[in-house]
Amino acid sequence: MTSMEIIEDVSAEQSVLGAVFLDSNVLDDISFLEDRDFINETHQQIYRVMRYLDNKDKPIDIVTVTEFYLQHNKANDLSVSYLTKLAESCPTTANVGHHANIVRSKAIRRRGSEIGQSISALSREDFDSDDEYFSAVEGLVSDLRPDERGKMKSFADIRQKYFSYLITKNVDYIATGFPQFDGWANGIYRGDLFVSAGRPSVGKTALLLQRALGVAETGPVLIYSQEMDEEQLIDRMVSNLTGIPYNRIKNKELSPTQLGEVEEHYNRLEKLPFYIQDSSGVTIEEVRSTARRFKRQYGDLAMIAVDYLQIMKIPQKSSETRSAAIGKVTGVAKQIARDLKCCFMMLSQMNRDSDKNPKKPTFSDLKESGSIEQDADVIEFLWMDHNDNNEPQGKVIQQFIAKGRNTGLNEFRLLFRGWKQNFIELDKRK
Repeated sequence: MTSMEIIEDVSAEQSVLGAVFLDSNVLDDISFLEDRDFINETHQQIYRVMRYLDNKDKPIDIVTVTEFYLQHNKANDLSVSYLTKLAESCPTTANVGHHANIVRSKAIRRRGSEIGQSISALSREDFDSDDEYFSAVEGLVSDLRPDERGKMKSFADIRQKYFSYLITKNVDYIATGFPQFDGWANGIYRGDLFVSAGRPSVGKTALLLQRALGVAETGPVLIYSQEMDEEQLIDRMVSNLTGIPYNRIKNKELSPTQLGEVEEHYNRLEKLPFYIQDSSGVTIEEVRSTARRFKRQYGDLAMIAVDYLQIMKIPQKSSETRSAAIGKVTGVAKQIARDLKCCFMMLSQMNRDSDKNPKKPTFSDLKESGSIEQDADVIEFLWMDHNDNNEPQGKVIQQFIAKGRNTGLNEFRLLFRGWKQNFIELDKRK
């Protein structure tokens, strides 16, 4: 940066601060400006003091700013003559918005240059994986974006955007292939964190895979499997599609005809935008990095799914509870769903205590629940009611939608035919 450019930046900053001395109400018009946007450290301090006084509903002038410095033993950091110079540097507040935008624009470019140097330095650091490196780079880049504050809008402001939204045929929900559920909820919603919880043997993974096959007809699906490898997942999906007993596929006891059926359905799977990662101990940052990369390459994702939450690699500080650490993960998962406009489906365990007295689950049955109840848009419990299990073809699984921000609550009966890893919806009990 040349000396002339620095002079121009400082001049714009002086104009902004001078305008605030002239009329402190202009702070409302330049709320987008951050103290870090000022290149001059003294100006950063003055702007912070101005913001502090404004938040305390105190007047902002040379006297109150000087008094603040005196109270905090920082009088040596600033001269009254310089404050006077600032107050006299701006004869009108008419151009404060223009000058504030100059200050911010210059600051963004400075930060871009600094972040470029920091990214270069990261290449010399030792990361455990490439994904950790990508996450560190993305963290630096995200810091570049200004701290945008929400803007109140009138109906007139929103009108054009709203009617464009109505006219477009795009919808925020995706069909799952389960007629009763889709007829009630319209499917799963983009932007939702969907938690599917259950004890072992209720078919959580099988239900996830069957849903994912339906969702993949709409858009890309990313599945993170931490307990099963990719062949095991595909065995289950092939059994689901062909009706060939799962054990015959798993044990490789296929007749030539059955092998032909497998190949026929595999050809269908191959055409779907369906992606599997079968590594254990995945981190939520790794999920975010991969999802962003796929969005850039393939467009909007339909669903991200993690099987399952409690065995992810979850960093935990010494003073932090396991529940709080898991809560951070669910918070980030919700943010990923919103940012990428996809459904984030996360499988979760239930507490062992729920086996002792089988009954309709409650939120307290979620294992290490943390913020699951708060962050999730949909919470589904899969459980077995021993008073409703008279089906010879499989196990009756109760599907209880215990939370649904967009849908409300509901219950469905599913028949899990584990021998071919397939669910069908049953009529509700009368």
